[in-house]
Amino acid sequence: MDKKQARLVRARKTRVRIAEQRVVRLCVNRTNAHIYAQLIAADGSTIIAAASTVEKAILGQAANGGNKAAAALVGLAIAQKAKAAGIERVAFDRSGFRFHGRVKAVADAARDAGLQF
Repeated sequence: MDKKQARLVRARKTRVRIAEQRVVRLCVNRTNAHIYAQLIAADGSTIIAAASTVEKAILGQAANGGNKAAAALVGLAIAQKAKAAGIERVAFDRSGFRFHGRVKAVADAARDAGLQF
């Protein structure tokens, strides 16, 4: 099993546990250059809101899309979009990535903006 397959196995286990809770999930995905966050409905079929460092508003504020400062901006943006959609409580889906660095920066910024995990 290589590194990517191990991450996908971890992600699958987490998503099964989140699906049992029947709550909106905040799904975070990262690449070397960017970070993405989505709010996915409890049934798993609808994306309620999304934010990423690819968006012009966030990329204009951050010099680089692949650092913790940009990740914090994504967390703040997704939390504001969640509040606008009337969502205050989510389950954090880290997609098998370690809760460290940019993934943690998204989570901390979203918590500081008022989302409850």
